[in-house]
Amino acid sequence: MDKELIIGIDLGTTNSLVGVVDSGFPIILADANGERIIPSAVSYRKGGEPLVGREALRSRAVAPKRTITSVKRFIGRPFSDLSAEEISSVPYELTGGKQGPLSIPLGSEDAVTPQQVSGEILRHLKSIAEAALETEVRRAVITVPAYFNNAQREATKAAAEEAGLQVERMINEPTAAALAYGLDKLDENQTVAVYDLGGGTFDLSVLQMRDGLFEVISTAGDTRLGGDDIDAAIASELMSRFDLRELSSGEQATLLAAAREAKEALSKQDSHTVRLPFFRDGKSYEQTVSRAEMEALIAPVIERTRPICQRAFAEAAAKGAGTVDHLILVGGSTRIPLVREKVEEWFSLEPNVSQHPDEAIALGAAIQAGILCGRVRSIVLVDVTPLSLGIETFGGLMNVIIPRNSTIPAKAGEMFTNAVTNQESIAIRVLQGEREMAKDNWLLGEVLLPFEKGPKGSARVGVQFAIDRDGILEVLARDTVTNEDYVLEIRDAAVDVEDEAVEAMVSESIDYAFDDMNERVWTEAKLKSGELIPAVEMALEQVGDQLEEEELSQIGAATETVMVILQRGDKDAAALKKANLALDEATQTLAAILVEAAFADPDS
Repeated sequence: MDKELIIGIDLGTTNSLVGVVDSGFPIILADANGERIIPSAVSYRKGGEPLVGREALRSRAVAPKRTITSVKRFIGRPFSDLSAEEISSVPYELTGGKQGPLSIPLGSEDAVTPQQVSGEILRHLKSIAEAALETEVRRAVITVPAYFNNAQREATKAAAEEAGLQVERMINEPTAAALAYGLDKLDENQTVAVYDLGGGTFDLSVLQMRDGLFEVISTAGDTRLGGDDIDAAIASELMSRFDLRELSSGEQATLLAAAREAKEALSKQDSHTVRLPFFRDGKSYEQTVSRAEMEALIAPVIERTRPICQRAFAEAAAKGAGTVDHLILVGGSTRIPLVREKVEEWFSLEPNVSQHPDEAIALGAAIQAGILCGRVRSIVLVDVTPLSLGIETFGGLMNVIIPRNSTIPAKAGEMFTNAVTNQESIAIRVLQGEREMAKDNWLLGEVLLPFEKGPKGSARVGVQFAIDRDGILEVLARDTVTNEDYVLEIRDAAVDVEDEAVEAMVSESIDYAFDDMNERVWTEAKLKSGELIPAVEMALEQVGDQLEEEELSQIGAATETVMVILQRGDKDAAALKKANLALDEATQTLAAILVEAAFADPDS
């Protein structure tokens, strides 16, 4: 047993928790006030230490721009990745350059980053654990959404390090939840779905016990969908009912808090009266909202989870998983009766709600921490990659190195060469996504690998991708001539994507599957044409006089057909492939004569 204990942390969008295995049982640790669920809020006081948790929330109305909540939605993301809706959804400011890091101004010249705010929350959780356990804590297991990309995972890890915690493992939230529900005790080959709707993220993961391995079969999700969106929908309706137009930062914070209170109350009762005393210019507002009215408002938000669930189930079925035996609900938003009703209706399976939805992930993190330090028996956890990883190849194509839903840790590589004569380097652009063309995927990072000039195809570059158990990617590029290595660590990567949820990447790959495949086939055929035509022209110059007029005429016609299709601009991939094949067949005799000439005169 490792004598130095390891704590488990659920760093949530709305709330965070810390747990540990004690006497063989996972427990959630409480603060000095007996509270186990700590709001993920930090308020920066002028000239004082930051307030964290409930104390921070109490400061929100008077210092809205210095009180940061829901920061998990922004960690590890560049400012350019945010939509106008996301920026306006919080009462504090968000700034940054076009491709620069995101920051949160606090007034004057002060500013913090989402990573620093998360570090404060983690530092507070660390202090809670140390006070409860009466010992220093330096090591932790931290959970992250299954759909967190590499930059978001790295930023979370860096935030922990700023808080004085060494991250022993990062595990996906659905995996942690499954541990909390005791899925390791299921019979072999039972299939479990984890529906995790938290404050800012949504995941659906399908897991299975196979040959003693606790394996994630498939996962799908949206890192920008959760309880915050439900709060925003309710707040928008209240604004309309109260006939409010522009809101100050303080008013926005107060209204969002009232919306959240209404959501929680209406999850337990049929009606709730929203009261905003002395809200504006001394005027108070009051409105009664029924559960039915709230459900009509939030139904579109909940409905957004349905296709994500269906896609994860379909992928699991394609990989041989049988019928889902258990459906478990995780995340505070699953307390809403409409969520439970919809999930049961969609999948004809009664959800398991035996665990506390807010505490399940933290309990799973504590169990995993206990496994690592020897406090509980070992269970093998196997996660998967949520999106494919690869590099851009000549012609702007996406070449997948590690496919989506590959079991991690994973390692894979391929050999590449120079596509142009006298090329001096290769730019290895690391991509993440499901589209056929590089431009439609996310750019995670780039490394330039230099090599000596030479003919086309003379360089040999090996590229290896390695993903560790935390889902963090390392890219190794090697010049096989000099054996010189270039390592790219994807840290704080500016993911160049449009303002859309992560899960849209998979949705778009389905929606545009036909167009994407046509684009890929067209590009590959165009590259083939670019090789064929110069080669044919060169061969004709060398040995064309040895061909019959009919053969020359066929080659000319076939070449003309290829060039006409290239110039048409309609990107008819099938026609270009057919024309390339016709040109290839028309030049069979020419190629044979050229080979004979080369053998007859090796120095020619």
